[in-house]
Amino acid sequence: MIRFTAASLAMLGCAATASAQDVITSQQADFTVETLARGLEYPWAIVFLPSGEMLVSEREGRLRVIDANGLREAPVSGLPEDLLVQGQGGLMDLALAPDFETSRHIYFSYAEGDARANRTALARGRLNQGLTALEQVEDLFHANFTKQQGFHFGGRILFDEDGAVFLTLGDGGLHQDEAQNPANHLGAVVRLNADGSIPTDNPDITGAAEEVFTYGHRNVQGISRNPATGSIWTHEHGARGGDEINILDAGVNYGWPVITYGIDYDGSIIAEDRERDGLAQPIWYWNPSIAPSGMTFYTGNAFPHWQGDLFVSALAGSVIQRLEIDGDRVIGMEPLLEDLATRFRDVRTGPDGALYVLSDDFEGSVMRLVPAQAY
Repeated sequence: MIRFTAASLAMLGCAATASAQDVITSQQADFTVETLARGLEYPWAIVFLPSGEMLVSEREGRLRVIDANGLREAPVSGLPEDLLVQGQGGLMDLALAPDFETSRHIYFSYAEGDARANRTALARGRLNQGLTALEQVEDLFHANFTKQQGFHFGGRILFDEDGAVFLTLGDGGLHQDEAQNPANHLGAVVRLNADGSIPTDNPDITGAAEEVFTYGHRNVQGISRNPATGSIWTHEHGARGGDEINILDAGVNYGWPVITYGIDYDGSIIAEDRERDGLAQPIWYWNPSIAPSGMTFYTGNAFPHWQGDLFVSALAGSVIQRLEIDGDRVIGMEPLLEDLATRFRDVRTGPDGALYVLSDDFEGSVMRLVPAQAY
């Protein structure tokens, strides 16, 4: 397989400074940026309710509602009392159950524990009709390794076509070698049934915890299903270089930290090899790092020329990157929203066809990209 760095395929995009009035010209579509809500403390994820409202998680441990009147002041109650807010950890991803309209289940990932021993957890609760509380909250999964400090929690959630739920995890930062040990959950992607039990068709990996679907990851913070092929794509943070996009195959080892395209933050070598037999290669990687933080395949109708493209939000890169996709290959890239000069935490396709982005800031915002021409 031939692999390219981002720079080798980058398209030359053009963008103007973004505001609600500016028209931004991109390779495939012209759009404007609207701000729906401000003042969110490090917003992490957004989901869209069938009734039209949106839920936004704040890393600082709050779940907020955006309705027709804007951002509600009071957060949704009912989150776990042992939720840990430290470093990169806090309240993280959100996902609606596939049967949400009958079950009203909201799934969420969060950090739990303390500075000396913490881990990633997955829980669900029933959202009441008034959108004011999560009720009957139950934990479904706890990572089986408690780590030190507030680094590398992973935390993204995705349901597959069979109703099983994927949860991405990180290597814990100080425990990177554990990513090669499938007996624990560090550096893994796990797959569960909707009730937290273990699917009978999970891969049989020698010595692995039964929840483990793939392993050898550094810190996976993006996961999405390719609508054209059905494959599950993830992206993970590298260190200094080596951010990756991977396609998940059951039971596969993705190599971290035995192979990597990056180096350590101090310039030292993490691994001598970039490839090794038996370890999967990324289909795309970034050098230098952009710190990818969220991803979505565009499936809306508002931007016909973006159909099937992959959008990746970036923290260090302060950009939304549009990756042009052919089947399961990346064939081009275009940076968007560079002139906003902000860290982006997440990007989602909305039910209205707009593209929604979250800025990662103490005074974070929810913005959406809409066609320059009304639709």
